[in-house]
Amino acid sequence: MNAGSGDYVDVEGIKTYFVRKGAGPALVLLHGQPPGASVHVCWEPNLDFFAQHGFTVYAFDQVGFGRTDNPTDFSKARRVAHARAFIETMGLERFSLWGMSDGSYIACEIALEDPRVERMILMASGSLSPRSPTQSEDLARERAAERAGYTPSLENARRYLLGTFTNHPAVTDELVQEMFAMSAGKNLEAHQARQALAPPPQIYDALYRLELPVLMLWGANDSGGAERGLLLFQKIPGAELHIFDHCGHWVEWDQTARVNRIVLDFLTPTSRAH
Repeated sequence: MNAGSGDYVDVEGIKTYFVRKGAGPALVLLHGQPPGASVHVCWEPNLDFFAQHGFTVYAFDQVGFGRTDNPTDFSKARRVAHARAFIETMGLERFSLWGMSDGSYIACEIALEDPRVERMILMASGSLSPRSPTQSEDLARERAAERAGYTPSLENARRYLLGTFTNHPAVTDELVQEMFAMSAGKNLEAHQARQALAPPPQIYDALYRLELPVLMLWGANDSGGAERGLLLFQKIPGAELHIFDHCGHWVEWDQTARVNRIVLDFLTPTSRAH
Protein backbone atom coordinates (compact mmCIF):
# COMPACT_ATOMS: atom_id res chain seq x y z
CA MET A 1 0.00 0.00 0.00
CA ASN A 2 1.32 3.40 -1.03
CA ALA A 3 -0.54 5.40 1.60
CA GLY A 4 0.20 9.10 1.47
CA SER A 5 2.05 8.84 -1.86
CA GLY A 6 -0.32 11.18 -3.71
CA ASP A 7 -0.37 14.93 -4.19
CA TYR A 8 -2.38 17.89 -2.93
CA VAL A 9 -4.38 20.42 -4.90
CA ASP A 10 -6.47 23.41 -3.86
CA VAL A 11 -10.13 22.77 -4.72
CA GLU A 12 -12.11 25.94 -4.05
CA GLY A 13 -10.10 26.64 -0.90
CA ILE A 14 -10.01 23.03 0.33
CA LYS A 15 -6.59 21.35 0.44
CA THR A 16 -7.44 18.08 -1.30
CA TYR A 17 -5.39 14.88 -1.35
CA PHE A 18 -5.50 12.88 -4.58
CA VAL A 19 -3.77 10.14 -6.52
CA ARG A 20 -3.40 10.34 -10.30
CA LYS A 21 -1.94 7.36 -12.12
CA GLY A 22 -1.67 6.09 -15.68
CA ALA A 23 -2.38 7.61 -19.09
CA GLY A 24 -5.54 7.34 -21.15
CA PRO A 25 -9.27 7.97 -20.70
CA ALA A 26 -10.11 9.47 -17.30
CA LEU A 27 -11.64 7.28 -14.59
CA VAL A 28 -12.70 9.14 -11.42
CA LEU A 29 -13.16 7.07 -8.24
CA LEU A 30 -15.60 8.23 -5.55
CA HIS A 31 -15.31 6.53 -2.16
CA GLY A 32 -18.16 6.07 0.32
CA GLN A 33 -18.40 7.13 3.95
CA PRO A 34 -17.53 4.22 6.23
CA PRO A 35 -15.13 5.03 9.07
CA GLY A 36 -11.69 5.70 7.61
CA ALA A 37 -12.97 6.11 4.05
CA SER A 38 -10.18 7.47 1.86
CA VAL A 39 -8.23 6.80 -1.33
CA HIS A 40 -6.03 3.99 -0.08
CA VAL A 41 -8.50 2.32 2.29
CA CYS A 42 -11.18 2.10 -0.40
CA TRP A 43 -9.36 1.96 -3.75
CA GLU A 44 -5.97 0.36 -3.21
CA PRO A 45 -6.98 -2.87 -5.07
CA ASN A 46 -7.93 -0.92 -8.21
CA LEU A 47 -5.53 2.00 -8.66
CA ASP A 48 -2.57 0.24 -10.27
CA PHE A 49 -4.69 -2.22 -12.26
CA PHE A 50 -6.53 0.46 -14.21
CA ALA A 51 -3.46 2.67 -14.55
CA GLN A 52 -1.68 -0.30 -16.10
CA HIS A 53 -4.60 -1.04 -18.44
CA GLY A 54 -4.79 2.24 -20.29
CA PHE A 55 -6.62 4.69 -18.03
CA THR A 56 -5.75 7.83 -16.13
CA VAL A 57 -7.11 7.05 -12.68
CA TYR A 58 -8.13 9.91 -10.41
CA ALA A 59 -8.91 9.05 -6.79
CA PHE A 60 -9.28 11.75 -4.16
CA ASP A 61 -10.14 12.06 -0.51
CA GLN A 62 -13.47 13.84 -0.44
CA VAL A 63 -13.96 16.93 1.67
CA GLY A 64 -14.03 15.86 5.32
CA PHE A 65 -12.26 12.53 4.65
CA GLY A 66 -8.75 11.16 4.70
CA ARG A 67 -5.96 13.65 4.14
CA THR A 68 -8.28 16.34 2.72
CA ASP A 69 -9.29 19.32 4.85
CA ASN A 70 -12.53 19.36 6.80
CA PRO A 71 -15.28 21.77 5.71
CA THR A 72 -17.69 23.70 7.90
CA ASP A 73 -20.58 22.04 6.03
CA PHE A 74 -20.60 18.22 6.23
CA SER A 75 -23.68 17.66 4.07
CA LYS A 76 -23.92 15.36 1.06
CA ALA A 77 -24.53 18.42 -1.11
CA ARG A 78 -21.15 19.83 -0.01
CA ARG A 79 -19.43 16.58 -0.97
CA VAL A 80 -21.12 16.60 -4.39
CA ALA A 81 -20.01 20.20 -4.95
CA HIS A 82 -16.44 19.33 -3.92
CA ALA A 83 -16.38 16.34 -6.29
CA ARG A 84 -17.60 18.50 -9.17
CA ALA A 85 -14.99 21.13 -8.34
CA PHE A 86 -12.23 18.49 -8.21
CA ILE A 87 -13.17 17.33 -11.71
CA GLU A 88 -13.05 20.93 -12.93
CA THR A 89 -9.69 21.48 -11.23
CA MET A 90 -8.29 18.42 -13.04
CA GLY A 91 -9.51 19.89 -16.34
CA LEU A 92 -11.33 16.73 -17.45
CA GLU A 93 -13.23 17.02 -20.72
CA ARG A 94 -14.64 13.46 -20.72
CA PHE A 95 -14.55 10.92 -17.91
CA SER A 96 -16.14 7.83 -16.37
CA LEU A 97 -17.24 7.64 -12.74
CA TRP A 98 -16.95 4.74 -10.29
CA GLY A 99 -18.79 5.09 -7.01
CA MET A 100 -18.27 2.92 -3.95
CA SER A 101 -21.27 2.72 -1.61
CA ASP A 102 -22.29 6.28 -0.78
CA GLY A 103 -19.97 7.47 -3.56
CA SER A 104 -22.49 6.00 -6.02
CA TYR A 105 -25.04 8.59 -4.89
CA ILE A 106 -22.48 11.32 -5.63
CA ALA A 107 -21.68 9.77 -9.02
CA CYS A 108 -25.37 9.81 -10.00
CA GLU A 109 -25.81 13.41 -8.86
CA ILE A 110 -22.96 14.37 -11.18
CA ALA A 111 -24.04 12.18 -14.11
CA LEU A 112 -27.61 13.49 -14.05
CA GLU A 113 -26.33 17.00 -14.77
CA ASP A 114 -22.99 16.62 -16.56
CA PRO A 115 -23.02 15.33 -20.17
CA ARG A 116 -19.24 14.78 -20.05
CA VAL A 117 -19.75 11.55 -18.06
CA GLU A 118 -19.25 8.69 -20.51
CA ARG A 119 -19.86 5.60 -18.34
CA MET A 120 -20.62 4.92 -14.71
CA ILE A 121 -20.08 2.09 -12.22
CA LEU A 122 -22.29 1.98 -9.13
CA MET A 123 -21.31 -0.29 -6.27
CA ALA A 124 -23.39 -1.44 -3.27
CA SER A 125 -25.03 1.82 -2.25
CA GLY A 126 -27.58 1.99 0.53
CA SER A 127 -28.07 5.75 0.22
CA LEU A 128 -28.86 5.47 -3.51
CA SER A 129 -30.97 2.31 -3.65
CA PRO A 130 -34.59 1.79 -2.57
CA ARG A 131 -35.02 -0.05 0.71
CA SER A 132 -36.25 -3.61 0.30
CA PRO A 133 -39.61 -4.31 1.95
CA THR A 134 -38.08 -7.52 3.31
CA GLN A 135 -35.07 -5.80 4.89
CA SER A 136 -34.99 -6.06 8.66
CA GLU A 137 -35.47 -2.68 10.34
CA ASP A 138 -33.67 -4.01 13.40
CA LEU A 139 -30.64 -5.01 11.32
CA ALA A 140 -30.60 -1.63 9.56
CA ARG A 141 -30.67 0.19 12.89
CA GLU A 142 -27.95 -2.11 14.25
CA ARG A 143 -25.65 -1.37 11.31
CA ALA A 144 -26.33 2.36 11.55
CA ALA A 145 -25.57 2.32 15.27
CA GLU A 146 -22.36 0.40 14.62
CA ARG A 147 -21.17 3.04 12.14
CA ALA A 148 -22.22 5.93 14.34
CA GLY A 149 -20.61 4.45 17.44
CA TYR A 150 -17.26 3.60 15.87
CA THR A 151 -14.29 4.88 17.89
CA PRO A 152 -10.81 4.81 16.34
CA SER A 153 -8.33 2.18 17.51
CA LEU A 154 -6.34 -0.51 15.76
CA GLU A 155 -8.52 -3.14 17.42
CA ASN A 156 -11.76 -1.49 16.31
CA ALA A 157 -10.49 -0.91 12.78
CA ARG A 158 -9.60 -4.60 12.46
CA ARG A 159 -12.94 -5.67 13.95
CA TYR A 160 -14.86 -3.38 11.59
CA LEU A 161 -13.05 -4.66 8.49
CA LEU A 162 -13.37 -8.31 9.49
CA GLY A 163 -17.07 -7.76 10.10
CA THR A 164 -17.51 -6.13 6.68
CA PHE A 165 -15.17 -8.11 4.41
CA THR A 166 -15.78 -11.71 3.44
CA ASN A 167 -12.21 -11.76 2.08
CA HIS A 168 -10.52 -11.86 5.49
CA PRO A 169 -6.96 -12.35 4.13
CA ALA A 170 -7.29 -8.84 2.65
CA VAL A 171 -7.49 -7.41 6.18
CA THR A 172 -3.75 -6.88 6.55
CA ASP A 173 -1.93 -5.01 9.29
CA GLU A 174 -1.16 -2.30 6.72
CA LEU A 175 -4.82 -1.82 5.80
CA VAL A 176 -5.86 -1.81 9.46
CA GLN A 177 -3.23 0.84 10.25
CA GLU A 178 -4.37 3.06 7.37
CA MET A 179 -8.03 2.74 8.31
CA PHE A 180 -7.24 3.61 11.91
CA ALA A 181 -5.15 6.62 10.86
CA MET A 182 -7.84 7.84 8.45
CA SER A 183 -10.63 7.48 11.03
CA ALA A 184 -8.98 9.41 13.88
CA GLY A 185 -8.52 13.10 14.73
CA LYS A 186 -10.24 15.50 12.36
CA ASN A 187 -11.83 12.58 10.51
CA LEU A 188 -13.54 11.34 13.67
CA GLU A 189 -14.96 14.84 14.13
CA ALA A 190 -16.20 14.82 10.54
CA HIS A 191 -17.64 11.29 10.90
CA GLN A 192 -19.58 12.31 14.00
CA ALA A 193 -20.85 15.47 12.31
CA ARG A 194 -22.12 13.45 9.31
CA GLN A 195 -23.89 10.95 11.56
CA ALA A 196 -25.91 13.79 13.09
CA LEU A 197 -27.29 14.94 9.72
CA ALA A 198 -30.63 13.94 8.23
CA PRO A 199 -30.40 11.53 5.27
CA PRO A 200 -30.11 13.21 1.85
CA PRO A 201 -33.14 13.25 -0.47
CA GLN A 202 -33.73 10.07 -2.42
CA ILE A 203 -32.87 10.41 -6.12
CA TYR A 204 -33.51 6.91 -7.46
CA ASP A 205 -36.76 7.98 -9.13
CA ALA A 206 -34.75 10.48 -11.23
CA LEU A 207 -32.34 7.86 -12.57
CA TYR A 208 -34.56 7.08 -15.57
CA ARG A 209 -33.04 10.25 -17.04
CA LEU A 210 -29.56 8.71 -17.24
CA GLU A 211 -28.47 8.36 -20.86
CA LEU A 212 -25.17 6.54 -20.46
CA PRO A 213 -24.02 2.94 -19.90
CA VAL A 214 -24.27 1.95 -16.22
CA LEU A 215 -22.67 -1.08 -14.56
CA MET A 216 -23.82 -2.13 -11.09
CA LEU A 217 -21.81 -4.35 -8.72
CA TRP A 218 -23.32 -5.83 -5.57
CA GLY A 219 -22.42 -8.42 -2.94
CA ALA A 220 -24.86 -11.18 -2.07
CA ASN A 221 -23.63 -10.95 1.53
CA ASP A 222 -24.01 -7.17 1.81
CA SER A 223 -25.70 -6.32 5.10
CA GLY A 224 -28.26 -4.28 3.14
CA GLY A 225 -29.08 -7.28 0.98
CA ALA A 226 -28.63 -7.89 -2.73
CA GLU A 227 -32.33 -7.15 -3.26
CA ARG A 228 -31.56 -3.44 -2.97
CA GLY A 229 -29.30 -3.82 -6.00
CA LEU A 230 -32.15 -5.42 -7.94
CA LEU A 231 -34.54 -2.64 -6.95
CA LEU A 232 -32.02 0.00 -8.08
CA PHE A 233 -31.36 -1.92 -11.30
CA GLN A 234 -35.05 -1.56 -12.17
CA LYS A 235 -34.73 2.22 -11.92
CA ILE A 236 -31.92 2.60 -14.49
CA PRO A 237 -32.70 1.94 -18.17
CA GLY A 238 -30.19 -0.36 -19.86
CA ALA A 239 -28.14 -1.01 -16.72
CA GLU A 240 -26.08 -4.16 -16.20
CA LEU A 241 -26.00 -5.79 -12.74
CA HIS A 242 -23.51 -8.31 -11.34
CA ILE A 243 -24.17 -9.92 -7.96
CA PHE A 244 -21.26 -11.79 -6.38
CA ASP A 245 -21.55 -14.60 -3.86
CA HIS A 246 -19.01 -14.59 -1.01
CA CYS A 247 -19.04 -10.81 -1.19
CA GLY A 248 -20.15 -8.10 1.22
CA HIS A 249 -20.38 -4.32 0.98
CA TRP A 250 -16.77 -3.70 -0.08
CA VAL A 251 -17.09 -5.41 -3.45
CA GLU A 252 -13.74 -4.13 -4.73
CA TRP A 253 -11.92 -5.84 -1.85
CA ASP A 254 -13.94 -9.06 -1.61
CA GLN A 255 -13.88 -9.87 -5.35
CA THR A 256 -10.94 -7.82 -6.58
CA ALA A 257 -9.84 -9.89 -9.59
CA ARG A 258 -13.35 -10.38 -10.99
CA VAL A 259 -14.38 -6.79 -10.30
CA ASN A 260 -11.30 -5.37 -12.02
CA ARG A 261 -11.84 -7.54 -15.08
CA ILE A 262 -15.58 -6.84 -15.35
CA VAL A 263 -15.09 -3.09 -14.95
CA LEU A 264 -12.25 -3.11 -17.48
CA ASP A 265 -14.46 -4.89 -20.03
CA PHE A 266 -17.25 -2.41 -19.36
CA LEU A 267 -14.99 0.61 -19.78
CA THR A 268 -13.30 -0.71 -22.90
CA PRO A 269 -15.36 -0.33 -26.08
CA THR A 270 -14.80 -2.97 -28.76
CA SER A 271 -12.80 -0.50 -30.83
CA ARG A 272 -10.21 -0.23 -28.05
CA ALA A 273 -10.19 -3.91 -27.13
CA HIS A 274 -8.35 -5.04 -30.27
